[in-house]
Parts: sequence; C-alpha cells; structure tokens
Amino acid sequence: MNTLRSIVFVVWLYAGMAVIGIGALPTMLLPRRIALGAIALYAQYIRVGLRIICGIRVELRGRENIPDGPLLVAGKHQSMLDVFIPFILFRDPAVIMKRELLWYPALGWYALKTRMVAIDRAGTSKTLKMMLKQGEACAKAGRQLLIYPEGTRTKPGDAPDYKSAGLTALYNRMNVPVLPLATNSGLCWKARGLTRRPGLIVYEALPPLEAGLDRKTMFARLQEELEAASNTLIDEGLAVQGRTRDDLAG
Repeated sequence: MNTLRSIVFVVWLYAGMAVIGIGALPTMLLPRRIALGAIALYAQYIRVGLRIICGIRVELRGRENIPDGPLLVAGKHQSMLDVFIPFILFRDPAVIMKRELLWYPALGWYALKTRMVAIDRAGTSKTLKMMLKQGEACAKAGRQLLIYPEGTRTKPGDAPDYKSAGLTALYNRMNVPVLPLATNSGLCWKARGLTRRPGLIVYEALPPLEAGLDRKTMFARLQEELEAASNTLIDEGLAVQGRTRDDLAG
C-alpha cells in the first residue's frame, strides 16, 4: 500500500512542478521576491500532497527563534523535502546547491532568478572563494543562506560527518548569527528510494548562535545542539510510527 501511495505522490510531485513551474513563468519578469513566492507555493503543495496521499504530517517549529535580517542557516539533510521547506520558514532564503541543478528545466530557471548559490561539487579553492563572495552578498542583502554542513543526505541515526571548512568560513565572512535547523525527515522520506512511510516530519529552528564566536567554539556548539535536537525529533517520529531505534538499521 505504501508503494502505491508513494507512486501516486511522485506523480503529484512532478505534475505540480510542471503546472506551477510553467504557470509562474511570468514571475521571471517580475521582482525576485515574486518568484520566491512561487517556490514557497510549490513547497506548500508538496506538504499538502504528503498529508493527503502519504499520511505524512509536516510540522514546523521554532519560528520564534528566527531573527529578522541576514542569517546563516545550518541544517540536517535527510531528504529532498529539506530543500523546499526553507522557502516556507524563511523570509528571503538562498540555498547552496549543486551547480548541475541549474541545467534542470524549471528548477534551474527559478534558481537563477531567485539567486540561489550554485557551487561546483569538486569543492576547489575557487569554489570556496566564490561561495564566500556570494555569502557576503546575501548578508548585505539581508537574506538567509542555507548550508548543509554534512554535504549530502544522511540516514536518520547515522553518525554525523560534519565538514567545518565551508561553514566556518561563511560564518566569519558573513558575520551573522548561525541558526541550526533540525529535522527527522528521513524517517518518512528516505534519502534515496521511492517509498514514503506515514508519520510525522518535524523541522525545528533552534535558537541561533551569535555572530563573532571563535570558529571552533561555534562549530562544536552547532554540531552538539543540532545533533541533540535532531535525535530528539527522530525519537518522537519513531514513536508516532510505532518503531524503535533498532528498526533504523532495516
């Protein structure tokens, strides 16, 4: 049954991408904020589809912890959904994404229009310099820049593998607070594969760490707080599904 519902959801997902992507094409000629609104609409569309088709509730917590103005957001990354939720949570988000995605129809157009930060996966020094330059531009424009410190999607409960270089360099260059964004999304929407499991997905914005901290202090605090919060959400999500930590290995 879950497989059938998941197939229907995939049809819903890409049909909505086509309809909203084409229908909102006039926003390419309008101010950038209008195009961001179209992406936020699609994110809400995904959220509705998850609830109706897959039996997955998506809950957003901690909005009161999100300050006004520029911000560096460091998120756990467990599913594709993580890329869309920031457009609901934050006022003017910019997501650090793989440069190859710019070649995708619709997705690439909107990424360019809304000035996402597209980087080379090779991670050369040139890439870092470019990312820092764009991060600084985001800070000056009052935007919220989202980075995934682990660099790729991970399974819930896996040992963390945070990369400090890009995150700490952005933190120093932007000189803004860094907000940890915890989630348990991988419990319902796996990093890879078709099946979506019914349950509860939570995104929780934690209190931001202030600007100007020592790099090592900031990085250690971020990892500790983000892992602790995400693990708490994983336990909550497992309880809703009637599963335990032992089931994560399966």
